[in-house]
Amino acid sequence: MLDLSLYLVTARYDYSDEKFLRIINEACRAGVTMVQLREKNATTREIFELALKVKQITDSYQIPLIIDDRIDICLAVDASGVHIGDNEMPIEISRKLLGPNKILGVSAKTLARAKEAEQLGADYLGTGAIFPTQTKVITKHTEITTLNEIAQNVSIPVVAIGGIKTTNVQAFHDIPIAGVAVVSGIMKSDNVEETVQELLNR
Repeated sequence: MLDLSLYLVTARYDYSDEKFLRIINEACRAGVTMVQLREKNATTREIFELALKVKQITDSYQIPLIIDDRIDICLAVDASGVHIGDNEMPIEISRKLLGPNKILGVSAKTLARAKEAEQLGADYLGTGAIFPTQTKVITKHTEITTLNEIAQNVSIPVVAIGGIKTTNVQAFHDIPIAGVAVVSGIMKSDNVEETVQELLNR
C-alpha cells in the first residue's frame, strides 16, 4: 500500500549539492512518505549521480524514491518508480518498460486523463497546480472542484500538487485525496523538520 500522505517533490533552485541533500535528509527524517527527484535541466550523467545520492538517503529511511520523467534513470539506480506528465512517454509504454513491480505516477488535470491513466496502469495520480506555485516548472491551474471530481471517480490514489503549504493544506479536508505533494513549501523552508511535522499534523 502506497503512503502518499506527504510527498516531497524536489527543486534545486541555486542550492549546492550538499544543501540540497541536507534538506531531503531532514525532510525524510521528519516524516515525508515519498520523495520525487525532479530535475529538468541537468544532464543524464548529473541526474544519474544525484539520484544515487538521493536514493542513499531515501533507502536509509525506507522511503520510496520516484524519478520524474526518466525511466532510464529509474531503472539505472533501481528507484521505486517514475512520475510522468503529458509530454513524456505514453502511459502504456512507460508501464511496459518499467515492468509490473515499479510505481508509475501520472499527472492528470482532467477526469478523462485520470480515467485513461488508471486504465493504462498508473498506480497513482498527481493533480494540480491547485494554488500558484514558485517552481520553474510550467504549470496550469487546476480547480479544487476538478481535483474532487477526479478523486471521487478513480480507484487509484490521487495526490494534490501546486503551491501547497502549511497555511492552505486544510483546503483539502473534505476531498478524498491520498495526500499532498509539496515542492517549495519544504525545499524553501527555514525549518524543514518543523514544516514537515506541521504539514503532517494539518
